[in-house]
Amino acid sequence: MRAAALLLVLTGCVSVPALGPLELRERWVYFPQDLKEAKNADKLVAIMGRAARAGYTTVLLEDPNFGRLPLMNAAYFENLERIKKAARDARLDLVPSLFQVGHSENLLSQDPNLAEGLPVRDALFVVKSGTATIEADPPVALRDGWDHKDPTVDVNLSIRNPKGKLARFWQKIKVHPFRHYRVSVQLATHDFVGTPRIVVFGGGRMLNFDPRGPHTNQHTMIQSAVFNSLDCTEVRVAFGAWNGESGDAMFLNPKIEEIGLLNVLRRPGAPLVVRTEEGRLLKEGEDFDPVADPGLVVPFTEWHEPPVLRTKLPDGTRLRVSYYHPLTFPDGGQMMICPSEPKTLEILRDQARRLHAIFHAKAYFMSHDEMRVCNWDESCARRGLTAGQIFADNVRTCIRILRETSPSSEIYCWSDMFDPVHNAHDDYYLARGGMAGTWEGLDRDVIVATWFYDRRDESLEWFSSRGHRTLIAGYYDQKPERARDWLLSARRVNGTIGIMYTSWYDKYEDLETFASHLENFH
Repeated sequence: MRAAALLLVLTGCVSVPALGPLELRERWVYFPQDLKEAKNADKLVAIMGRAARAGYTTVLLEDPNFGRLPLMNAAYFENLERIKKAARDARLDLVPSLFQVGHSENLLSQDPNLAEGLPVRDALFVVKSGTATIEADPPVALRDGWDHKDPTVDVNLSIRNPKGKLARFWQKIKVHPFRHYRVSVQLATHDFVGTPRIVVFGGGRMLNFDPRGPHTNQHTMIQSAVFNSLDCTEVRVAFGAWNGESGDAMFLNPKIEEIGLLNVLRRPGAPLVVRTEEGRLLKEGEDFDPVADPGLVVPFTEWHEPPVLRTKLPDGTRLRVSYYHPLTFPDGGQMMICPSEPKTLEILRDQARRLHAIFHAKAYFMSHDEMRVCNWDESCARRGLTAGQIFADNVRTCIRILRETSPSSEIYCWSDMFDPVHNAHDDYYLARGGMAGTWEGLDRDVIVATWFYDRRDESLEWFSSRGHRTLIAGYYDQKPERARDWLLSARRVNGTIGIMYTSWYDKYEDLETFASHLENFH
């Protein structure tokens, strides 16, 4: 019987429950914390006690260490055992999250070279004294004078007490397609409330996405923004604050430069190719020394001094260098793993096996979420698919891995990357070919955690129309009574089986109040 059931699972013939009216048989609590820290394990044990008393049934564990289990020590696994015991005592189910395809930094701890890469094509390097260094081709520089400057920016490029008004200055610059650039500025702040930053636009989209700025009071520091020009021949480089409230921010000596080999990736699907300008292919280890960036480590840094290309070729030799590099995104250096590289699938399969050996859980939660960049490196591009199709294929593969690993376990996922009114659409960040069609990777037996409050009616209707049961991911550190808004919307469609108290900012004081709104909903 077990073999027959497994065969049905692996051939896609999954028994899909009929969708019924709203019910709240599942009441979850979301806990996204680093469980190698004993204090976080203590906190979770206390929250589980409260959750059980308030009528919750399940805890979703989003631990960054689930992406680096082979690297963890014995003390970490002892913490997990203590948490498992506390859950049993409280009669709560634990659901571990896995497959962090999107926010992949922790999976990339096992091999940073698996990051999704953007292409640099035929950058010019010139040999001098045994080292080939980048030479801007064509030359690139910021001009005197600005194409635009908001009234809140003075002649010295300083922002003073903007009071919520836009405070930006920019100019358009000619660039070469598929080249690697760095924009930098010396920045100082005094009592500044807001985020001074650098933003580069090209081809109708942003080209850099890491918005981390200085502290409120910051002595002069260099702030950098790194971007790939992609298919652009012109970009708009903007400095300033889009959200400034008060205080001062001073921008000094802004500049742009072409850079080379920063965070260079070294894997089969992201090759480094070095040729002479005449076209002769050079061999690594013979014509030039092996190349790697020791700065390509987790946590990722957007800028550090890149490695050099060492060679015994004659001075003045002009080389054309092509390679791939990753790009960081919001949330403190988010990096995307390449979903098409075979080793990525090996890591995902190993993660599923290890987590199941630890938890033997009744359900697993796929963390495919906010996949900002895809389909640029050779691993992806040679497949001839859109980013959405690649994502759908990865999801389909991950579902198969889970069903092979634990055929009886339920599978959940976040909604945003499968929802056309949320992130599953064209013109999404740097997803080449768009993210439409991602939902084709989900079979109907996967339960979707919907979380787009502002368009909850459309989201719930979308997943119900496709035959999916849904779990409402509510709260998000807002008013707990908004749970009623979700439930009113869910009552209009079939398929909602539960709701989750979802805090992004470690806010659990509303746990019981949120539960009371569920109890009193009629």
